[in-house]
Amino acid sequence: MSQSSSTSSHKPNYAPTMTLAMAQQRAKFIGDIRQFFISRQVLEVQTPLLSQAGNTDTFLQSVAAHVTYQDRPYTYYLHTSPEFAMKRLLASWQVPIYQICPVFRDNEIGVRHNIEFTMLEWYQPNYSLDDMAGELNELLAALYGHPVVMSHYRYVDAFMDFVGIHPLTASLSALQAVAEDRGLIGFDFNDADDSEENRRQSWLDLLFSHAVEPNLGHDLPTLIIEYPPATAALAKTALDKEGNKIAKRFELYINGIEIANAYDELADGPALRERFEQDNQLRQRHGLPQMPIDEHLIAASDDLIPCSGIAVGVDRLLMVMTGAKNLEEVIAFPSGQA
Repeated sequence: MSQSSSTSSHKPNYAPTMTLAMAQQRAKFIGDIRQFFISRQVLEVQTPLLSQAGNTDTFLQSVAAHVTYQDRPYTYYLHTSPEFAMKRLLASWQVPIYQICPVFRDNEIGVRHNIEFTMLEWYQPNYSLDDMAGELNELLAALYGHPVVMSHYRYVDAFMDFVGIHPLTASLSALQAVAEDRGLIGFDFNDADDSEENRRQSWLDLLFSHAVEPNLGHDLPTLIIEYPPATAALAKTALDKEGNKIAKRFELYINGIEIANAYDELADGPALRERFEQDNQLRQRHGLPQMPIDEHLIAASDDLIPCSGIAVGVDRLLMVMTGAKNLEEVIAFPSGQA
């Protein structure tokens, strides 16, 4: 066998991890998403990837970029989501908007993660969370090419079914004991300087990700609703039917993979500032850099009309729809080869 024929079956090191056939499928997929929103007269928008503000969320690390603006050095941040800028547009224009764009989250690499990935985000004025769930269902049906039935599963019920204790009323020691019983050792979320709510949520997140998430969305796409209040982020809070405080948000799971995250959006500048400041205090306790707060978003929030918004991981949704096992199969160049 000649040298040329013996090496022809091996990909050159510059080659993409995604096949041409998948690239064609991806292009159609994104085109179908755009057509869905065009047919509903939802305006496509484009907002900056770079921002002077960063995401204060303790579990989302922004990618910093050093820029020169008017001959002076500044630190900007690649957005972890277009949410902040899109809400500024929504407060100004008050029309339905959507965006498909790259987003960036530092130190996220794995079978379902990449530092850079593609997000679909849209906002609907005067939509409830139920309205948004209905539109998400219609989008899935358009992409799958047939009607889709989604199940609704309360966070509390899913947790009790797969973990065995009530997540909103169990004690810290009970949550830790259950985690250790399931072999989740080596974690310590009982920092005395941290609030009890944050410590509780850390144990809940650990148990949910390891014991609940893998079981979700295998028979039907599943919406987890009524999350604990510590996960509200930029969502409103309310009381559930038992009188427990919950976050007005949902997440979509398909085949054990988180696909989408929706909020009944909080339109309260002072309340958002308080949440951002609490995030930065928590970041400081965890040895993470404090992030500049988006003052433009704070100002816009008081003019934000009632609305719901949702973010969908485009790459992950394409993964589950095509049966791909790894994110590398649906993107051209993962971060390690970029």
